[in-house]
This record gives sequence, C-alpha cells and structure tokens, in this order.
Amino acid sequence: MPDATGAAGMSGADESRITRDLAALVAEPSITGDEFAIQDMVADLLADIGLQVERLVVPLSEVEHDPSFPGTEVERTKLPIVAGRLVGARPGSTLMLCGHVDVVPPGDPATWTTPAFEPEIRDGAMYGRGTCDMKGGLVAAIEAVRLVARDDLAGQVVLLAVPSEEDGGSGALAAIRAGYTADACIITEPSNMEVVVAHGGAITFTLGVPGKAAHASMRREGVSALDNLSYLVEALEADEAARNASETRPEMQAIGLPYPTIIGQVSGGNWASTVMDHVDANGRYGVMLDQDCDAAGDDLRAAISRAAAEHEFLADHPPAVTTWGGRFDSSAIDPDHALPISLQAAAANVGAHVPKAIGAPYGADMRLFINQGKTPTVMYGPGDVKVGHAADENVPIGEVVECADVLARWIRDWLA
Repeated sequence: MPDATGAAGMSGADESRITRDLAALVAEPSITGDEFAIQDMVADLLADIGLQVERLVVPLSEVEHDPSFPGTEVERTKLPIVAGRLVGARPGSTLMLCGHVDVVPPGDPATWTTPAFEPEIRDGAMYGRGTCDMKGGLVAAIEAVRLVARDDLAGQVVLLAVPSEEDGGSGALAAIRAGYTADACIITEPSNMEVVVAHGGAITFTLGVPGKAAHASMRREGVSALDNLSYLVEALEADEAARNASETRPEMQAIGLPYPTIIGQVSGGNWASTVMDHVDANGRYGVMLDQDCDAAGDDLRAAISRAAAEHEFLADHPPAVTTWGGRFDSSAIDPDHALPISLQAAAANVGAHVPKAIGAPYGADMRLFINQGKTPTVMYGPGDVKVGHAADENVPIGEVVECADVLARWIRDWLA
C-alpha cells in the first residue's frame, strides 16, 4: 500500500529529454491500424531504460470472439503490444502505467497551422497529431519509470503500450487476456491533470428510416424519410435529456452532459426530384455508469420504438436500429479508493497540482482494465481532451514534465 508521507520536492523529470522523446513519437504517424513502427520505437525507449521488454503480436482472431470483444472500426489482422517490466529487489505490489500508441487521422491539412506529423513547439506546448491523445501521457509514463529505475523498490512496475484504443480497445483486451493486470493502474490519457474516477461509454448505431417515394411535384403523395428522421432526432433529444437528468453520481453530474447522443452521418435519396423513401443515419449513443453496451442498446431501441408507435407512418413502417463498430462500456472506481487518494498525495508531496476526482463523458481503455482485468484503474495525464482529435492538437510540455514527476513519486510511495 502507498505511504502518503514524505517530503515535498520534484523528482527531477528531464524536460529536454521529454521534448525529444515526444517529438520523435509524434513524428511517427501511428494512425489506428498501423502501430508496428511506433511500437518498435517504444520498445527501444524501454530497453534504453534497462527494463525487461516484452513484445506480443496477438492475432485479432484470438480476441474477436471473446464475449467482451469491444469491436473495431478499421481493418486489421494483428495487435502489436509492448511492455516494459521493472522488477524490484523484493516481493510487493504490481503497478501499471498504460497508454495507447494509436492516433486518429489528421483530417484536412489546410486546417493545421503546421503539418500534423511535424511536431513544433509554440508558447510552451508541442503541436502535432497525437501530442495530447495520448503520446504526451505515454512519454510522461516512460520518463516516470526512467526516474525510478534505479530505486530500491518492493514489487514491480509494468509500462504497457497498446494499439487500437481509438477504435474500441481490442489492444487492451488482448493485453489483459495475455495476463497484463495489476494491483493498480494509471492510464495517462489527457485529463487536464485531474484524476478520472468514472467515465461514460458509447455505442455506434445506424437508424434505417423509411419513407414513401413520390414525384416532387406531387410530394404530398409521398412521405419524406428525411422528415421522419427529423422526428426521430427530436425523440432522441428528449431521451438524452431524461437519461442525463437521472444521473446521481457527482463526478458525472458536473460534466453537464455525460451521456450525449448525436447523429454524425446521414445518407439517402436517389433522385433530386423524388421524395426520399429511405434515409440511413449513423450516430453515437451514451452508455451510462449503471449499464453496459447491451443495456444502452436496449435503451436506444426502446426510445425509437416509443417514438415510432406515436407516428402515423412509422407505426406501420418501423425504423431499423443496428449497432456496430467500437463498443465502449462505462466504468468507475470509488474516489476514496487507495489509488486516487495515493495519486493525490503524490502530487501534493512533489508540490504539483493536486488532482480533483472527476468524471469523463467518453469511453476509454480504463473500463477494460476495471471490468475485464479486475484492476483498479484511473486516468491521469497531461493535456485537454477537447483538442485531442482537433486540428492543431497540442499538449503543454510543462504538464508532461509535471505528470512524470507525480507518477514517479506515486510509484516510490507505493513500492518503497
């Protein structure tokens, strides 16, 4: 268990080394599904520290039939996993620091001030795709393990780098099934240097909305599938409001909208002068803390079914609801658990910002370690998730340094 006592004082993270390592990782485009090259780089960094480097390449086929398989949204056949293990001189607890190496595509190059994979420092922050989500946090974790590598520790520290977080989390599930669990785990996702103790989840869905075709000049003879979709969107907005109003956990209430519903893609119609007879709408539906993805899907279908039953056309022509792609369950840990308490104490002991216990509205690998790996897990890392998938994504270098110092102290307090 951690020792929350100790003198204040920074552990000594090296800003220039952090900047160099982060720039190298950001310059490697590790878009989801293409993570082998960056895992080679991570393995080299861990080997340079002197850790026992463990590499796995797990065929997707080994986990895609797992009852807890979180789905994928890109084509792949293999999951490259890298771990570095620091073994102490005496038996003790196992602590894990975890991060994902994949990033989302950069989008339109014209929206970036500088090229997405050419990292640049501006006003104390590094800009580039993946700086915030989440190579900054991964580099902080690497630096933290480097700082404690020569300490007299009881137990062991595992630094785990996984692929495929952005499209579901199959990399983390494969690592868990391979035995990568711990007594406590910190995932260094961007959290504004607060500690995430609860997070919602999400499922992806498609609404197949019917209508009735007619010539444009006789549109009253038809039924617009687009108008029917608009009606269903209003029903989803009412459902969203009711679900969010029912949340009672303070960390989630503070978010304001912890379980959002959106329609992100719409397609339909086959002729400009024909009333639409079908529309497909793809969207995202929130998974609440007290449910899994299947239960959220039941909520979604019930909301659409209720609305359709009250509609003149849809009552006899019900919309189709399908779910697909990444499945992000929700998860939570008690804010009074030893893990967040010890992390807060470590921050205080090095004179850093003491993180508040907060909730997050997005899915993450945290839920796999809690729900499948039975590992107490929180998220704590540098950067603001609001810029995570945006053009000009960035992370403050000072926060990466601070995160490394806090993590090193956390390890020392727990394993000394």
